[in-house]
Amino acid sequence: MTDLPLLGAALQADDLERLGDLIVTEHRDIELQDFFMAEVLNGDWRPQAQRIRQLLSGWRGRLGIHGPFWGIDMSTPDPEVRAIVTKRMMQALDVCADLTADQMVVHSPYTPWDYHTLDHFAFRSAYDWLIANCRASMDPVVRRAEALGVQIVIENVQDKDPDIRATLARAFESEAVQVSLDTGHAEFAHGSFGAPPVDYYVRRAGAQLCHVHLQDSDGYADRHWPPGEGRINWPAVFRALNELDRMPRLILELNDKRDIPRAIGWLSAKGLAR
Repeated sequence: MTDLPLLGAALQADDLERLGDLIVTEHRDIELQDFFMAEVLNGDWRPQAQRIRQLLSGWRGRLGIHGPFWGIDMSTPDPEVRAIVTKRMMQALDVCADLTADQMVVHSPYTPWDYHTLDHFAFRSAYDWLIANCRASMDPVVRRAEALGVQIVIENVQDKDPDIRATLARAFESEAVQVSLDTGHAEFAHGSFGAPPVDYYVRRAGAQLCHVHLQDSDGYADRHWPPGEGRINWPAVFRALNELDRMPRLILELNDKRDIPRAIGWLSAKGLAR
């Protein structure tokens, strides 16, 4: 790839009003983060969706949403809890359908405990049981996502193993389930759990990588700092990204949305993105 990739951003409606000149007029990709809380999904979210459609009038970028994650574990073995997980994901797909969003981010269920303990059981069924639980929660969601043309991408959170959520994504046997990378989460896992560095996560995901949250970290916590403020080796990350046959969506996910223009400027000055 010779052209620098165009950066997108994770935003809420209020952020769209403030950053419209940068995001909307330049047709950057957007990941909406208005619709992941249970009280929002259980309530009347359609006026907010209508407001967003008005703010995006004339915009021609790609639209995704962040799906529900607080208290949501797709690997739960409890059938009653599983019903809630499925319900929340279906509610989020209602939002996708209303806004014609074509990508939804969900969180990986894997933890460092899994990395260090699943092999202790000395049989493959420990891994298979967790995957079976995920499929029990998510198979109906995946079928509906296929029908809507929505791609579900599984984001690393506490994943120490860069391969394990890619294995989970393949287990759904659907092109509608792929992989997301959060660079700050990967750096947190690298610094706190001894996981590989961030560029390894890019290469190990390979063609399954369809979405990236760009944020910096010190390896101690989930900072969501602008690139350049933490310790991530950004040239190494973008070298790995540019080795892919297709560039994933690159979404700046920062604590302070006012930092987005500065983050774009910093990555642009480094010759990494625009």
